[in-house]
Amino acid sequence: MAEHLIFIGDAEQNLLACATFLAESIGSAEGHGEAMSEIIPFYIAKGDVDLAAQLADSVDDPFVRDRLLMNVAEKCAALDDDEYAFQLVESIEDSGTQGMARERIALQKSAKNETEKALEIVENLSHPDDAFADIALHQVMNGDEAGALQTLERIDFPASKATALQNIAVHFQKNENPEKSAEFLESAVEAANDIEYYEEKVRALCDIANHFNESGNRTRAVELFENARIFAERIDGVHRDKLFAAISIGFLRAGNMESADRTLDLVGDKTQIASTLVGFSQIFWNNGEPDEALETLDEAYSILKSQRDNEIRDSKARFALLGAVAVQFARFERTERAIEIAQENIDEMQQLSALSQIAQISAANGNEEMSRQALNAIFEDSTRMFALVGISDAEHNAGEREKALATLNEAATLCETVPQLASRSEAYNAFAVRFQEYGDSEKARAFLHANLETISEIRDETSRSVRLAKLAALYEKFDFALTDEEKAILKEMIRRAEVF
Repeated sequence: MAEHLIFIGDAEQNLLACATFLAESIGSAEGHGEAMSEIIPFYIAKGDVDLAAQLADSVDDPFVRDRLLMNVAEKCAALDDDEYAFQLVESIEDSGTQGMARERIALQKSAKNETEKALEIVENLSHPDDAFADIALHQVMNGDEAGALQTLERIDFPASKATALQNIAVHFQKNENPEKSAEFLESAVEAANDIEYYEEKVRALCDIANHFNESGNRTRAVELFENARIFAERIDGVHRDKLFAAISIGFLRAGNMESADRTLDLVGDKTQIASTLVGFSQIFWNNGEPDEALETLDEAYSILKSQRDNEIRDSKARFALLGAVAVQFARFERTERAIEIAQENIDEMQQLSALSQIAQISAANGNEEMSRQALNAIFEDSTRMFALVGISDAEHNAGEREKALATLNEAATLCETVPQLASRSEAYNAFAVRFQEYGDSEKARAFLHANLETISEIRDETSRSVRLAKLAALYEKFDFALTDEEKAILKEMIRRAEVF
């Protein structure tokens, strides 16, 4: 490793400096790069671009190094230090990443309404379309619609132009100008019709149709979904079913049940059919049709259960969907059914995730008994602990402060039973943030101290330095000063790093 950029004296007195010193001491190139990828953003956020650039340049992995330098250059542009930004760009070795860095600088200039400078940068890019789109949007936001139209004319690829026009339409819709929004959406349709690649064309038409639907023009939305389906029928390959599913859901959102069903009949994969029906059920629920929603969700579950092994294209996707079905039943206040389905899932990660969500949804719905039932079904301490944190948040949002505090304290008692030190560290931070929000700075401070002790025990060098940097951000946010005892912990971590 090269000489440290962080002085040991600073590392002994400051959490972020210590985290960086430890990261610099990592012998593995991969581990060093991974740690710096997590730590350097903290320096970028603080505006310390000089040190961030030096740390980025110390990374051996050329891909990681270039990416980090690009991020620093973008921050320099945001700080109006354009000269330094371009110096960093020139030091990037990969031409593709260098182009991306120039584009990000241009976008920073565009956001600052420095349009001429942004356009000057973009003109020299190999693929400038996305940048032109962003510049055009900022021009519209700044009241220069004529200039935006000129910029849009410089976009070569129809798909990029269609996206740009939609973004501008959304801007006008948010600013309560439906006429202008519709005008730009129609221009987006023209651009979408020029797209040669069918998958891109279908996605673009669906996106535009959804925008029309959101603006209240269901008739136009249905017309575009019909066009999208015609082109989707010409597609062969793995994306065909997903596109039909998106079109089917779009039809239903636009109020055309017949076309939604007819399109769903074109989907071949049972997992994708079930996924679409889950989407249907949410729409029915949102439309005040609970019986239809539950019936549709039951149908989705039945289709999943009916799948034979030779019909399953993606087991991971199927397990994830089974978890989503369970969670959806909880949202529809059928919690017992939700728990049963969640426990059927043989993918433990999906099972635990679903049970955790069910517990939190039940708490948010005021059903404490079912929330506890879902919580008790969670067999892994770490997941149960974070589920309790989520339940506490739900109770707090419902205005039940005392109940939220009690639940949070219950979660805290589980922390010591969590064997994974990284998970325990994450939990300590979560507890500290919430107790600080509740006005209990003393307890928040105690959890952060406990976290520091926990981090010092983490054996993995990369994880230890990254966790320490995250802890540093909270100490700074809450304006907590290090005690002599905590400084002694830093010195011990540094000593061990130097030994190895």
